[in-house]
Amino acid sequence: MRKLLVFVVAAAMLVPAAFAAEGDREKDVERVQAAGTVLDEIMAAPDSGIPEEVIGSADCIAVVPSLLKGGFIVGAAYGKGVATCRTTNGWSAPAFFVVEGGSLGFQIGGQAVDYVMLIMNEKGMRNLLSSKFKLGADASAAAGPVGRHAEASTDWKMRAEVLTYSRARGLFAGVSLNGAVIKQDKDDTRDFYGRMVPFSTILKGQIAAPQGSEPLLAAARKYSGPAAVPNAGSKMPPPPPPAPTNEEKKDESK
Repeated sequence: MRKLLVFVVAAAMLVPAAFAAEGDREKDVERVQAAGTVLDEIMAAPDSGIPEEVIGSADCIAVVPSLLKGGFIVGAAYGKGVATCRTTNGWSAPAFFVVEGGSLGFQIGGQAVDYVMLIMNEKGMRNLLSSKFKLGADASAAAGPVGRHAEASTDWKMRAEVLTYSRARGLFAGVSLNGAVIKQDKDDTRDFYGRMVPFSTILKGQIAAPQGSEPLLAAARKYSGPAAVPNAGSKMPPPPPPAPTNEEKKDESK
């Protein structure tokens, strides 16, 4: 009888934890969806959005969507975002991160601000894969060009590893985020994947995209082109081959 009572009490304690974990994952799924929506809305107005040549050349796309709940801005002091990178097998699964510090302002006059960061070359990608880096110190960053097409005279391909943008009150513009620190959001990573997965493992395409990933990945494919053929400057390695089975190991030893 005592064993049965202990089992019932333990089960009763686990049920709320399970519901809490599911609720946390739902919040992460909402963020992925919000990130895809931000890209859709920005690119729907090409005359004042990210030039096609710029987003089409990006190796990684990171979005910090503002989340409004009941009129309150969630995370006004810092931002929570999600990123995806080109791999040889398509756009990677979403990687969750936080961005804080610098001259960030995630609300202006009570209105939330969305941020978009485009990682433009291999060095910028290496910094992103490190799971923590500082814009302007570890990686050069600059306000990105805006418009239907980037002017041929601009040097956006050469001047920065990360191009940054912001949108507030319906206005979209390039913005400097120098001083901001970007690092992996380990708690949300655990909630979304059910376990801790390193930033580099996710962004190198070494883990399958779980349910709830599609809104951001669909937007990346739509506006940046298919990722099966990476940029010429990108040298992101393909996922490692699967580990050999016991039978294969025996064959190799013969």
